[in-house]
Amino acid sequence: MIDRATVDRIMEATNIVDVVGEFVTLRKSGVNYKGLCPFHDDKTPSFMVSPARQICKCFSCGEGGNAINFLMKHEQITYPEALRWLAKKYSIEIQERELTDEEKKEQSDREAMFVVNEWAADYFHQILKNDVDGLAIGKQYFRSRGIRDDIIERFHLGFALTRRDAMTAEARRKGYKDEYLVKTGLSIQGEKGVYDRFAGRAIFPWLNVSGKVVAFGGRKLDAATKGVQQKYVNSPDSEIYHKERELYGIYQAKKAIAKEDRVYMVEGYTDVIAMHQSGLENVVANSGTALSVHQIKLLRRFTQNIVLLYDGDEAGIHAAMRGTDMLLQEGMNVKVLLLPDGDDPDSFARKHTTQQLREYIDQHQTDFIEFKTELLLRGVTDPVKRAEAINSIVRSVSVIPDPVVRATYIRECVLRLGVDEQTLITQTNKYIAGDREEQRKSAEREARQPEQQDNAEPQQPSFGLHTALEQSTEVERLLIQSVIRHGDVVIFEDLEADDGTTVNLNVAQYIDYDLSQDDLHFSDPLYNRILQEAVEHSEDPDFRADSYFMQHPDPEVSQLAARLGIDSHQLSASFTRELSQGEMRQRVQHLILDFRMDIINQQMKSLQQQLRLMNSSTPPDQMRQLMQQYQQTQELRNALARRRGSDVLV
Repeated sequence: MIDRATVDRIMEATNIVDVVGEFVTLRKSGVNYKGLCPFHDDKTPSFMVSPARQICKCFSCGEGGNAINFLMKHEQITYPEALRWLAKKYSIEIQERELTDEEKKEQSDREAMFVVNEWAADYFHQILKNDVDGLAIGKQYFRSRGIRDDIIERFHLGFALTRRDAMTAEARRKGYKDEYLVKTGLSIQGEKGVYDRFAGRAIFPWLNVSGKVVAFGGRKLDAATKGVQQKYVNSPDSEIYHKERELYGIYQAKKAIAKEDRVYMVEGYTDVIAMHQSGLENVVANSGTALSVHQIKLLRRFTQNIVLLYDGDEAGIHAAMRGTDMLLQEGMNVKVLLLPDGDDPDSFARKHTTQQLREYIDQHQTDFIEFKTELLLRGVTDPVKRAEAINSIVRSVSVIPDPVVRATYIRECVLRLGVDEQTLITQTNKYIAGDREEQRKSAEREARQPEQQDNAEPQQPSFGLHTALEQSTEVERLLIQSVIRHGDVVIFEDLEADDGTTVNLNVAQYIDYDLSQDDLHFSDPLYNRILQEAVEHSEDPDFRADSYFMQHPDPEVSQLAARLGIDSHQLSASFTRELSQGEMRQRVQHLILDFRMDIINQQMKSLQQQLRLMNSSTPPDQMRQLMQQYQQTQELRNALARRRGSDVLV
């Protein structure tokens, strides 16, 4: 693991203008730089880079952060990989801290598996290019599919020799252990020893989004028939590979997906490869598995627009139907295109030029309503079956999270289905209410402890403020923003402590002290963690909150710090005034009062709801206690309101 001192050296050497400038054309704009945002289809320059604060931000889509955050987002790499990228750029030697024995074992196993996979991918590739059988069988197969040499290189395609232990024996000669050959799934442990999983197959390496080889797919070939397909075999799940979390071709496609703001989903390896060869590079495949939420979330990092490009046979129709609702539920904009019978994306792409392929897709893709309408209602006259089909379409509409998009599709349904709009809205709302009720019941089941008895008395809310907000609020955000930007700034000097000594309190220490008086905390665990770290480091003589959190080794912390540490005013050359100690103190005190008021208002709403639910069967003692609690909370709120009224917000 890279130690903190090395991270600090990397960050000190990093110039964000140089880093961003490798991917974005920047021009000077006052004291800052600006260019077209690489994270959305930017028409006018809205991406600002501040060399003074070493951060960047797009004021259109909101993306931004420090150099590490930018690299992680743009190159889709991990935090350590971004650090190593910067270290290489600035010629800094990486020093890694000593890991615990458990960390060493875990990291060693994972790294060993990646190393073995990387070697195997190169081994299979070299066999394909240089071995007699590789050329005669493997290369001939790819040639028969019309796959060019540049595409073979792009996807690092390979061939496994037919001898059952050829790869395993070579791996042993190179010093690789059987343990990792078996763990990665390259080899199989049998009763008679270890042997190759992929013998005699054309090899398709799986690269994850960072470009690491995580698995392989193998298509069985027959030398006698020069490449007749027999069977596919894929790597089993392992510590570094879970099929439902990966997409074939994502590494080769990610930049094109982001640029085109659209992704084509196909079924198999050769479909992806053929589309690339035809000039459409924003293509991925889930390769025979049911589409998963993990895969959808991975795609959403690059685009919200997806076209399901499947065969027009029964299997293709089933795959499209199965994935539509999941995609809609995750906020994706879904189009469907079923190719003519007898064609899959591979064969169709090989028959058409790039221009013809693009035109065909643009002209024949349909939204999910048109797809389902054509599929489920074509030739249907029976009223019951027609109602079932319409309900299936409305069910799909109901899972769309954006209410505006949902309403738009309902109007589309009115036009296409000939059903009254109010009827569709009512049915949609029923589905939504049913889903929410199921979610509520599921949450209750998870929260219910096994030891709780069915007749246990309901727990009453506390009379005090020993609580947190149910969800993050703007006040919470402003408070933690104060900690990140000014946590080390002293706002109280020479305060007398209980033991008679005097102490100074900075912003972080004061917020922590005030909230701890009533055992208050933030709703977001990350906020609580940041405050605690700021307090713990407050005694360090060189502690500076903004640089500490923006260079934090946890990317979640550094990204939040960068997001809250920058705004449109800060990137303006005219916004240079710093708050005085008194102004800073007033601001923090007022924010804390606002935070407390939010909590009290939340408690008031909860109590009001409980009072509304009471009826003649409610025990008098319980009603009296609840009324008393409501009155006390109201008095507390009034007292707090008077305190807030006497302060002036800076």
